[in-house]
Amino acid sequence: MSTVKCKLTLYFEDPFWVGIFEQTYDNKLRVSKVTFGKEPKDYEIQRYILKYYDRLQFSPAVETDVHEAKKNLKRRLREVKKQLQNKGIGTKSQQALKLHQEQNKQNRKIQSHNQKRIDAKRMFELKQQKKKMKHRGINLTFHFKKLI
Repeated sequence: MSTVKCKLTLYFEDPFWVGIFEQTYDNKLRVSKVTFGKEPKDYEIQRYILKYYDRLQFSPAVETDVHEAKKNLKRRLREVKKQLQNKGIGTKSQQALKLHQEQNKQNRKIQSHNQKRIDAKRMFELKQQKKKMKHRGINLTFHFKKLI
């Protein structure tokens, strides 16, 4: 039986509070970054998770090691306290976020490149049309002035 584990790390990255959602499933880690404005209260975080968790865009899965060991209550409490004092996010999470950012960057590059090609093609067609009209003896500026 496989389990899904979710973890939220909240930290202050000047000037905003940032939350890192880590989702572990079948030894694969996926990460999503959320920027909060001011410091969120506990009930605000809970409301955010209930309302927007299904809309989070997680990074592609990164292979990770998951060690499942039963620990006693006091040890777990110490680890929670240690995690609360720990600033920043883990390196696996950082790698997953970086991978997600790189993929978004590639998608934006492809889209902007395609848009530039379409615009250049449209401008070329307009120039060719204007050249043909000029060759036929039709002055486009005259027609435009007449319409205005």
